[in-house]
Amino acid sequence: MSALENNKQPDPVSSVRKVFGILQALGDEREIGITELAQRLMMSKSTVYRFLQTMKSLGYVSQEGESEKYALTLKLFELGAKSLQNLDLIRVADQEMRNLSRQTRETVHLGALDEDSIVYIHKIDSLYNLRMYSRIGRRNPLYSTAIGKVLLAWRSQTEITTILAGLNFVRTTEHTLTDTTALQVVLNRMRGQGYGEDNEEQEVGIRCLAVPIYDRFGRVIAGLSLSFPTLRFNEEQRSDYVTMLHIAGRKISAQMGYPDYPW
Repeated sequence: MSALENNKQPDPVSSVRKVFGILQALGDEREIGITELAQRLMMSKSTVYRFLQTMKSLGYVSQEGESEKYALTLKLFELGAKSLQNLDLIRVADQEMRNLSRQTRETVHLGALDEDSIVYIHKIDSLYNLRMYSRIGRRNPLYSTAIGKVLLAWRSQTEITTILAGLNFVRTTEHTLTDTTALQVVLNRMRGQGYGEDNEEQEVGIRCLAVPIYDRFGRVIAGLSLSFPTLRFNEEQRSDYVTMLHIAGRKISAQMGYPDYPW
């Protein structure tokens, strides 16, 4: 790409390139000063300084004592580790999710917590023509989904309180929970029964059951769920579905390094 073409790029694109250029340079050196960074990246010192201060405020860069030297923090490592964990989890979970799909013919989801929402990181579609709409990467609320409740229920009360403090409850059906008090009651019940439920709380006509997935440290890192239209479900199926989910959850958790699945 010529210098002329580069100058014609939209400013946001240029800024992103500069940020990643700084990150790359910081990654090549344990610590580096503004002057050397500016020379290496062919930027002005004022531009480098401005970007470094923003990255420092976000926690990605630290300033070494009172010096003008800067270094990367472990925040990027943490992001990369989360990504690798999800990749390993998806690989491990895929076979059990396909087994669940064959047994039930219903939609199977794997979801993880991302700030104040769940994100679907893997999915096996229902074998029926009538199925729920969802896609990998889609976000949904914690309070109205079975996976979301699972991801909340097995956290410490301090973590739950912090997460709930930032939630904005939006009623999407007449069954949607609309306040933290009601949600806390549900979470307490879930910890005893070992599974979470969405009873047409996110979408009319769709129900969902979910169980936790643990990592090697015994932390709940994901939720595994079955989703199905209400017209294909009766209460006699609940016990069978929960048992199937727990069997799958136990196997996935064991492969993730946690042999003491509680159900």
